[in-house]
Amino acid sequence: MVAVPQSQPSSARRPAPRRPASRRPFEVIQGSLSARRVARKSPLLAGLHRTADGSLIGVFAAVLVLSGLTLHWQHRWTLAFRQLEMTREQAHRLTESTAMLERHLLERSQTPKQMVPTTVANLVYLDRPSSASTKPGIDHLAMLGSLMERTIHHGY
Repeated sequence: MVAVPQSQPSSARRPAPRRPASRRPFEVIQGSLSARRVARKSPLLAGLHRTADGSLIGVFAAVLVLSGLTLHWQHRWTLAFRQLEMTREQAHRLTESTAMLERHLLERSQTPKQMVPTTVANLVYLDRPSSASTKPGIDHLAMLGSLMERTIHHGY
């Protein structure tokens, strides 16, 4: 047996209803899934949906805030680390400069070559000077002035 569509008389056929021009294509779907209709049918389910929506918005807001704070803290840490590296580099350069100055001063002076290693036999014990035999105060300003008059060689 074969199924064949039957033709209906034209008088029995009704024309398809036309949609009004004001309706949009998704209006039917939106109407069937409206929150008001769900709230009327199942208030508990509507409350759960509102709670889930609110919690999702809260989670997104928290993620945005924490992302912003993380980027801010990372930027601050980067700046502090750069300053630390610059301080380390300057401390290293200062140590090198001090070592070079010490080496230069030791090469120029004659006193270290005349000194002997310290042993118990070489120690000389002196009595503490009395307060009456001390010399008048040393003029520190004159000493600083004599240091300022010396020329300073620039560079290493």
